[in-house]
Amino acid sequence: MRAVLRDTRRSVASWCRRHTIGGDGAVVTRRTDGPEQADPLTREQELDLIDVLRGRLPDQVGFDEELWTRQSVAELVEHLYDIPMTPRIIGRYLRGWGLGPREPVERACGLCAGAVAHWVDTEYPAIVRSALDHHAELYWVGRTRLHGVAPTADVLSAVSARGRIRFMITTPWADRSVPRDFLLRLSGADHRTVHVVVDGSWASVDSPRRTPARIVLHPLPSCGRGTATRPGADTGDTGWAGQQGS
Repeated sequence: MRAVLRDTRRSVASWCRRHTIGGDGAVVTRRTDGPEQADPLTREQELDLIDVLRGRLPDQVGFDEELWTRQSVAELVEHLYDIPMTPRIIGRYLRGWGLGPREPVERACGLCAGAVAHWVDTEYPAIVRSALDHHAELYWVGRTRLHGVAPTADVLSAVSARGRIRFMITTPWADRSVPRDFLLRLSGADHRTVHVVVDGSWASVDSPRRTPARIVLHPLPSCGRGTATRPGADTGDTGWAGQQGS
């Protein structure tokens, strides 16, 4: 019986993570926004761009940024393909890759949605106030799976409360230090305080074991982490709490 229960919990957690990572994944395809919205990049160029971005960060290729943004990607596209590109057009590509602002419940699977809605009503306002008190940026962080590329790619993204997108592209499971490096870069070389809401696409196994105190983590309720419980229930150790260090 215990083995059956463990297998059931594992299946639920796996289903939850597949949903929050992006269901069957964001598929890199041609967008059909009408003739007046024709894609500046060919499909081959888009796939090549993803390959260039994979595992590389802006400051490693001559840009003065820690993570990719719409502006730095637009500049990279012009450098690579001699195609002028605005950040707004780059934003269309990023939305096609599954990046961009989402409602909190859109970051949850059906099993987690009620717990997330309760969390937004009861806990999120205090997080917003705390970020304001610290003069800190508040980000929502998650992971999106890209299919249609070889090998499969993960996009780690942070969307600020003001809609600013910062991201990096990695090969899944290639480097377990990636989540911590991503958070450190989100804080920046000037060690800015950041408050980070982490959705269920980052499981406990992906959580950084120690992060500086300036990086304040707030796990979104998720059955993939065993934290999507009914209001008032004891959640126990989430695997995310108490990981800030010096």
